[in-house]
Amino acid sequence: MSNQDSALMAHLLRRAGFGATQDELGGYLAKGYEQTVEELLHPGDAGNLSDDLIRRYHVDHGEMRQVDAASAYWMYRMVTTRCPLEEKIALFWHSLLATGYSKLNQARAQLNQIDMFRKHGLGSLRDLLLELSRDPAMLLWLDNNENHKEAINENFGRELLELFSMGIGNYTEQDVKECSRAFTGWTLANAEYMAVRASKDSIWPYGRISWHFEYRPGDHDDGEKVFLGESGRFNGDDIIDIIVRQDATAQFICTRLFQFFGADDVTEEAQQVVEAMIRSYHDSTYEIRSVLRTLFTSDYFKSDRARFARVKCPAELVVGAARLAGSYRTPTFGIEKIAAHTLYMGQGLLQPPSVEGWHEGTEWIDSGSMMERINFAARELGDPQKPGVRAIIDRLASEGDGVLPPEQLVDRCLEYLGLTDVSQDTRETLVEFAATQGVLDLNGHQPGDKAEQQVGNVLRLTASTKEFQLA
Repeated sequence: MSNQDSALMAHLLRRAGFGATQDELGGYLAKGYEQTVEELLHPGDAGNLSDDLIRRYHVDHGEMRQVDAASAYWMYRMVTTRCPLEEKIALFWHSLLATGYSKLNQARAQLNQIDMFRKHGLGSLRDLLLELSRDPAMLLWLDNNENHKEAINENFGRELLELFSMGIGNYTEQDVKECSRAFTGWTLANAEYMAVRASKDSIWPYGRISWHFEYRPGDHDDGEKVFLGESGRFNGDDIIDIIVRQDATAQFICTRLFQFFGADDVTEEAQQVVEAMIRSYHDSTYEIRSVLRTLFTSDYFKSDRARFARVKCPAELVVGAARLAGSYRTPTFGIEKIAAHTLYMGQGLLQPPSVEGWHEGTEWIDSGSMMERINFAARELGDPQKPGVRAIIDRLASEGDGVLPPEQLVDRCLEYLGLTDVSQDTRETLVEFAATQGVLDLNGHQPGDKAEQQVGNVLRLTASTKEFQLA
């Protein structure tokens, strides 16, 4: 395979996943680009670290009612999965259809929602929004449990239109009211109401851990409604049917998908890709998988112009660095700390700042968060004791006679981190630094010795480059 093929595949895996080790990249290259896209879009057995093994070492990962344990658990899933797009799409929907621990005070319900995103996130938008409308975390987060036939609560109806599907300017205040009327009776079954049923399938029949969706027809407004120009005795599922048919919904969802998987800025050229994604949305009956296939196989996505056009969100950066370093592949005390690092960088998993989610793109970067990002990645990839770093050292030692001049060392490190297409300025800076350490000689190297530290230093600086912060 050519360097161009390798660079393109690494680009795809940064966007549709969290990057790839050299072994993973080689496996995908053997399959080819198109087949890899299809494999990513049709996730199978994720092969992630099993729950029973995690709980053997982490007692707090049993109930996972607390946010630190729950976010750490999700970190294990992202770091160890063999189906990276399944986790990446869950992260996308968590950012867009945001619910937060600050109000729920029940992280298990949020993890159930994340699991729903895994299951439905690549399927029909209609199915996803229907599941979201029945999701206990969302019901409580946006107060639909307080939405009654005789006293409507507009919180969920408003955000369903404004933040989750259509965007401001594509509906009226009356549409918000009619939408909210349609979702009356869609409520949360709490412990008192569900104790008998919950006791049949839950070891925790009382309290917040047994939240369920409940439809109460007696509390539903079954009257005539006029919504987005259509009339009928609409229920919530009818409202969603109308929403997903709208051109504004296609534009909103496809633009957000492009900004998360394509590029932060939607240029005139990129808008043509968004238009193609919109056509796929309608042609496939609102299937997200088809929309992403259109993006990933577009000429724009494959071009140099699309490379490093997105700022990695903190979760992408942390998970990507940990996967490359081979960290946290087995139960590891301290997993909560790497989950906390995303919070220090501005993205606490399960803790969005508001229903709007996070402001992304360049807003991820400020003087404080940049230091956190660089320091974390440098620590992970600069440590020769990490399994992934040791694998890189072993590869370097097996090349030729184990002696590498600065330019060759830099090129190999870039290759093993999937960054062969960095700018010339970046490469020259890395070579200049490597030259200060002299020629690398790995003959007879020992764990943690000067030669291995030399490799770690180059990897550490590479993790500090602009390109490593971008996807």
